[in-house]
Amino acid sequence: MKEQLILDVLPVVPPRFDNFVTGRNDETVSRLLGAGAGQSIYLWGEHGSGKTHLLLAATRQRGLYLNPVTDALPDPGEPVAPGSIIAVDDVQNLSEAQAAALFGLFNQWKTSQHTADAFTLLASGPCAPRQLEIREDLRTRLAWDLVYRVETLTDDERRSALLQRASDKGIPLSTEVTNWMFNYYARDMSALSSLLDALDRYSLAEKRSITVPLLKSYLQSRHS
Repeated sequence: MKEQLILDVLPVVPPRFDNFVTGRNDETVSRLLGAGAGQSIYLWGEHGSGKTHLLLAATRQRGLYLNPVTDALPDPGEPVAPGSIIAVDDVQNLSEAQAAALFGLFNQWKTSQHTADAFTLLASGPCAPRQLEIREDLRTRLAWDLVYRVETLTDDERRSALLQRASDKGIPLSTEVTNWMFNYYARDMSALSSLLDALDRYSLAEKRSITVPLLKSYLQSRHS
């Protein structure tokens, strides 16, 4: 069992709305939770702000998440299931053909917006629509409906969220360990949460409390 834990990669925490730390993004999360057929929402913000987490959470139950780097977008004119949610992440990475496909999706969304065939269309990028380096007619369509900036959590908000997660799971986390995680590991909440869960399992397997030496031992075991 211990050997398997040592070889484990960090467990993936499924992106959901209930494990997203909202910080200053309460309105954005509320809009996504209440997004109905016929609505479009464009999210923008810097890397690590949580845009992908939110799109995956929004499409988790009844939607389709697409990343231009790894996924093909639907062909222009291909019917979209009424009431479904389509999310296109990182629109700055769209190829010419993918940009044409998203352009077609927006036209289909607009045409069906107030009909029984309406669906929800979500997208994200690193900046506001007008600043994107993509075709002009697509920039315009990304701003057709709601646009929200996803605010990055402050260090204090991340720290509070991590300590709250540790408390909820009954994991004792000292200031020394918390400081090390923030200074030398990552400041992304998903990565920090995954590391916390892995440390909890590793400490149980080793029968040792969570300390900086144990943390370093765990990280070293992953790379050895």
